[in-house]
Amino acid sequence: MTTNAHSSRSLRNHPGAAAVALAAATVLLAGCSSSDDTSDPLAGDKAAGDTVVVGSNNFAESILIADIYGEALKAKGIKVSYKPNIGSRETTYGLLKNGSITVLPEYNGSLLAYLDAKAEQTSLATVNAAAKAKLDSKLTLLESSPAEDKDSVTVNAATAKKYNLTATSTLADLKDIAPELVLGGSPEFQTRQQGILGLESVYGLKFKSFKALDAGGPLTQAALKKNTVQAADIFTTDPTITQEKFVVLQDPENLFGFANVTPLVYKSGLSQEGIDALNAVSAKLDTKALLELDFQVQLESKDPLDVAKAWLKSAGLG
Repeated sequence: MTTNAHSSRSLRNHPGAAAVALAAATVLLAGCSSSDDTSDPLAGDKAAGDTVVVGSNNFAESILIADIYGEALKAKGIKVSYKPNIGSRETTYGLLKNGSITVLPEYNGSLLAYLDAKAEQTSLATVNAAAKAKLDSKLTLLESSPAEDKDSVTVNAATAKKYNLTATSTLADLKDIAPELVLGGSPEFQTRQQGILGLESVYGLKFKSFKALDAGGPLTQAALKKNTVQAADIFTTDPTITQEKFVVLQDPENLFGFANVTPLVYKSGLSQEGIDALNAVSAKLDTKALLELDFQVQLESKDPLDVAKAWLKSAGLG
């Protein structure tokens, strides 16, 4: 997540071409609008009849997974409409509670942190049980996938070199360095336990300043690449980590918890057939597959709807 509206859950830049990120965003949004719904994503009206409304947060991976969920449901003959690119969890959770959205891709540990900032995250089973217990009674989580995409504090190549930070370095290694670094992330990252609050309380990190950007998206990536920020909240399946030689700092205290991709649903809006279809997706979607799909959408500028359909077909679900 995401923690944040987590999990990457973002557009990525092509090497040396900021304009391409904008092109990718155009393709992304075009792909979403091609998913049958061009209405205002913040409209609160419930879907008519037996239509399942699949929503997504405002980052690329969420939109991609929403397309996977929606097309998997369509393959079972279920009517689907989309509300893509809505916003952060703070917005989408309310729309789920009132039934404006039926299905939303979530990240289990990130959702639990949103519902209960003090909840311990010791295992996949305990995270899901705790999240279900805290959910509004009209909502539930379905089965989690092995695919996991979580927040991280990641530094750029220049910062890593300057402070001798490597892939084995941890967040604790930033304690004496943080006062010299500008941290970037989504506005919500400032007020979340799986964000600045936890970085200070768990690791004792106090950064020079915070720059509000986006949820691991093109603004954050560009700022980190240009050294406008030296550290940033970047999601762990973000292809730009490898592309730009960013260094992800390890999180031994498990501040960022678990982030398994999990369908969050409005219970009365989804049939058992729909539940089975989404659980089948979870059974097939692992981190390796998710990273490859993210790469296609975020670096190759492919339409997420096309990517979703192709993966479902390859997984025997389309």
